[in-house]
Amino acid sequence: MTRYTLPPLPYGYAALEPHISAEIMELHHDKHHQAYVDGANKTVEALIEARAKDDLRHVAALERQLAFNVSGHVLHSIFWRNLSPEGGGKPEGGLALAIERDFGGFGAFEKQLRQVAATIMGSGWAALTWDPVSRRLGTTQIYDHQSNVTQAGIPLLVIDAWEHAYYLQYRNKKADFFAALSNLWNWEDVEQRLLRAQTLDLAIGDVASVDVAADAGAPVSR
Repeated sequence: MTRYTLPPLPYGYAALEPHISAEIMELHHDKHHQAYVDGANKTVEALIEARAKDDLRHVAALERQLAFNVSGHVLHSIFWRNLSPEGGGKPEGGLALAIERDFGGFGAFEKQLRQVAATIMGSGWAALTWDPVSRRLGTTQIYDHQSNVTQAGIPLLVIDAWEHAYYLQYRNKKADFFAALSNLWNWEDVEQRLLRAQTLDLAIGDVASVDVAADAGAPVSR
């Protein structure tokens, strides 16, 4: 079977200080992320065993468990690369044009994404996504790791709003953590994700229409 593996951090534990402490980074990556990797591999093994025994009574529960763990693995893997010690500022190029078109400006986008993160009920993530149906950027709340996600929507930039991502340093002031992330965003990584996402064709025909009047003159990301 293919085994999921924990990717190394692209920087040291202390590289994102003072915005994210080395203690949080070590626990978050080595313990929490590793737990999702281990959970995914254990669940795959259980599914293989269930098929081998022709006993599929618990397959639905196992698939939910697999979705939870693999989605946690994927989102964390994106999150680490979304951040950089040399990050911050504002995006440029095609990503900046797409944000201007779809949100009305970077300030409006940033405000919306932080609000999405701050209003998650319970554990979850906020994400900037590319919707291949409307071919637009948008934001979404992701409950736990996988629910409330538009089918085929692709996460480009994610905010971990689980308490383990910030509580040791920010306590209950999670909005301060979300604001601190603005000093770390790796916009080059996000733009490369957008370019890859824009190549996706779902092959489902014309299922969305563009308001030509509203879209006239809007910049198109490249």
